[in-house]
Amino acid sequence: MTKLLSEVNGPEDLKGLDDDQLAQVAQEVRELIIDTIGEIGGHFGANLGACEIAVALHSLLESPRDKVLWDVGHQAYPHKVLTGRRDELDTIRKYGGLAPFCAMHESEHDIMGAGHASTSVSYAVGIKEAMRRGSSPDGKVVAVIGDGALTGGVSFEALLNAGGLDMPIVIVVNDNGMSIAPNVGALSRYFNRMRLNPKLYHAREDAEETLTRLPAGIGKRIERLGPILKESLKAYWAPGLFFEELDLAYVGVIDGHDVKALRQAIGEALEADRPVVVHCKTVKGKGFVPAEEGGLEGMEKWHAAKPGSVFKRAAAPKKAAKATMAAPPRQYTQVFGEALVAEARRDDRVVGITAAMNSGTGLNILQKEVPERYYDVGIAEQHAVLFAAGLALEGAKPVAAIYSTFLQRGYDQIVHDVCLQSLNVVFAMDRAGLVGDDGPTHHGAFDVSYLRCLPNMVLLAPRDEAMLVHMLHTALLHDDGPIALRYPRGEGEGVALPRRPEAIEIGRGEVLSEGERVALLGYGYGVAVARGAAGLLAAEHGVEPTVADARFAKPLDTELLERLAADHELIVTVEENVLAGGFGSGVLEHLGDHDLLGSTRVLRIGLPDRYVTHGKPALLREEVGLTPEAVAARVAQAVLEPTGAFA
Repeated sequence: MTKLLSEVNGPEDLKGLDDDQLAQVAQEVRELIIDTIGEIGGHFGANLGACEIAVALHSLLESPRDKVLWDVGHQAYPHKVLTGRRDELDTIRKYGGLAPFCAMHESEHDIMGAGHASTSVSYAVGIKEAMRRGSSPDGKVVAVIGDGALTGGVSFEALLNAGGLDMPIVIVVNDNGMSIAPNVGALSRYFNRMRLNPKLYHAREDAEETLTRLPAGIGKRIERLGPILKESLKAYWAPGLFFEELDLAYVGVIDGHDVKALRQAIGEALEADRPVVVHCKTVKGKGFVPAEEGGLEGMEKWHAAKPGSVFKRAAAPKKAAKATMAAPPRQYTQVFGEALVAEARRDDRVVGITAAMNSGTGLNILQKEVPERYYDVGIAEQHAVLFAAGLALEGAKPVAAIYSTFLQRGYDQIVHDVCLQSLNVVFAMDRAGLVGDDGPTHHGAFDVSYLRCLPNMVLLAPRDEAMLVHMLHTALLHDDGPIALRYPRGEGEGVALPRRPEAIEIGRGEVLSEGERVALLGYGYGVAVARGAAGLLAAEHGVEPTVADARFAKPLDTELLERLAADHELIVTVEENVLAGGFGSGVLEHLGDHDLLGSTRVLRIGLPDRYVTHGKPALLREEVGLTPEAVAARVAQAVLEPTGAFA
């Protein structure tokens, strides 16, 4: 069979193809993703399930004049392939390569940047309204959103707005029964009824007529009982009434892997001149047997593929085995998950909450070991925080395990509902700092800054995996308000875990090694960087710094700060958070406000005032100067050439 994808260099090349040829293109896109992403790694299952949707949309629309908006971007690889980036697919998520999600700087066909869920419909309403008011009133706008992302609260706000404005947009619901993990909640059950029962594939009018024709006099009784009962029964049986009641026309359920059916349904929706929901049933991992035949577990496992996970690379010649092989350090996420289980068994009040990220946060361990204390609220971070607040009000000890970057989405609830009321909620922020290949939408770069300003909040961060165990224990013993614990993605420092956790005094740091002239004060991951820099300064410059672990960004150990300021020429703060408003800012504020600087200078080292790109964390830290070598060089300059230290 002649390959068609090699001739598709942009959406315009799809226009002359018939349905069978477009179906072939979709399959070739799928095979390219399996071959490429299976080798280099990346988001996998959702992309395999969206190939026909991408082909159907781009064959009907005139992108970028018409706008296609991909919610989150987990399913946008086929879109990238069809919009001129086919030959660059093997660079995706690599430093300097294609972005892991849609990115406006990368292509005119990427209409909005994405990476967090549930935003596409809101974008679509705003874009279409601007087009109607401007020079492109006839331009089409389509938002593609997954059933998992549709559980996010902001998507409901957008649906209400679209219906209220009678906004002529098309919302394609890519319904595969999954987000990353299986979806939860009432909306998910509603979709399952629509998706799995063919008897429900009929419209509102058919439902009403059927109800009034029921035998044994039931139909006449329903007729007499009036419209309220009929509407209630229809809402249960007819799949689209949820959307219809919001003034959104509903089309579905469409086979999301049938290009012809998709083109017909979406084409009619585009001509409707009103908001239309096209509900498509797809399979996450379509075309890849381990995902398709593995059920929900297989789909979850293959949400993302690790490098070389599909096709094994040629084996390198084996080296002689060493007598002993050191085990790799434990992952922070795994350590947290196991420690939370131990805390739950110690204290019946402890519960864990995730917003659709059970394995990503380590709460899958709690789910397995102590399931009655595990809660998944779906992609709904705002609700997760409020749910935790409600639990705390009744004496529970809730641990909201949410990525640093996703906790931003529940900020008002943190401010107004947790901190204002000083509730005992523990925020466990995984992926703090630079997370790597997922890039700027997922870097946990801001949490110290956005939480440090809040009254009643306590902030702490471990220097290693053992300290993480102690700090989780400390957080759950804390009874004076909210407390937020941040820790990085990936492996720990390789230290032994404690047999029994111990409580840490709130607001107390720790001096790890005594020195002179320079004090390196680390917070979280910054401690490892500070230790490495201290070794380099001693070996290469003859400077023996003091190294301390602040442990808390709020409250600060003011006694430790004042001693360091009195005994050293230079205090260097090291953190993996933006400098603006971060840990170093807190140190500088305290010393300045209390007139304690004198001749002591403060050098803050952290993340820059810009969004950091995607790539391996080691490359990114080198780029931003957050390595022992970069810190040692800046300190040496500050001590040996003080006039140019802060240039």
